[in-house]
Amino acid sequence: MEFFRIRKDIPFMKHALVFNVISLITFLAAVGFLVGKGLHFSVEFTGGTLMEVSYQEAPKLEPIRAALEKDGYPDAQVQNFGTSRDLLIRLPARKGLESSRVSEMVMASLNSAGGKPEMRRVEFVGPQVGQELASDGALALLLVCLGIMIYLAMRFEWRFAVSAIIANMHDVVIILGCFAAFQWEFSLPVLAAVLAILGYSVNESVVVFDRVRETFKKKRGLTTPEVLNHAITSTMSRTIITHGCTQMMVLSMLIFGGETLHYFAVALTIGILFGIYSSVLVASPLVMWLGVSREQFIKPQKVKEEAVV
Repeated sequence: MEFFRIRKDIPFMKHALVFNVISLITFLAAVGFLVGKGLHFSVEFTGGTLMEVSYQEAPKLEPIRAALEKDGYPDAQVQNFGTSRDLLIRLPARKGLESSRVSEMVMASLNSAGGKPEMRRVEFVGPQVGQELASDGALALLLVCLGIMIYLAMRFEWRFAVSAIIANMHDVVIILGCFAAFQWEFSLPVLAAVLAILGYSVNESVVVFDRVRETFKKKRGLTTPEVLNHAITSTMSRTIITHGCTQMMVLSMLIFGGETLHYFAVALTIGILFGIYSSVLVASPLVMWLGVSREQFIKPQKVKEEAVV
């Protein structure tokens, strides 16, 4: 299915150096924010108290957040859980304050905000558990990257694997850099979004790389930049349809999903936009500079020796 077909190849590789300089500047800025500000981790990573509270009627969340902020919990997360009458409240750990005391203070704040809250359960997440989640998340990112490299190296060639993983890590670092720059909360749903973007971005790279291999085999006399230009141009309609439909769904989560899905949708939006850019305008120039050529895809024909009489 195609919305349109471009007859003349767009010379993307003519501006490959410009695209990669922009990527390098963006990447370094993201690293700078990560080093300078760091990520604003959620309760799952830092430790704290998790409470489930039920109301007889659906409460308004803003007065509850305001009451908790007034009582010394500006970072409290309040969201609906299951039904509109049930709330899940996450509170960061506070030194010198026991978990039981925290729940009492929170219930007092909820009573002052109106309604008749009923506490269902209280859980305390220790710092050790948070550290384990952080290390497990980093390990998951590493294993996904290694799996992508092995898959691309087996399906294409090592040049494609190296280019794709650099482009994918470019996306991941920029997502993390945005969260560090604006101090958005980095939670488990955001980590899930980052892992999803890794797979989503590599899918676009595979489509372009597959068209590169196909063009090398079918069309002779084209230089490597011309092959890359043709591969990118011929897949543009597919790229617009795929990413446009995906972004429509993510945008609906961003607008209508509420606070629960907000940062999850933000991470996906950043990843989709930069995933298009990196898969097309970062990975492809890297493949070109690493020396991909037609000879790597064409098996040399074996010359049969004639029998000597």
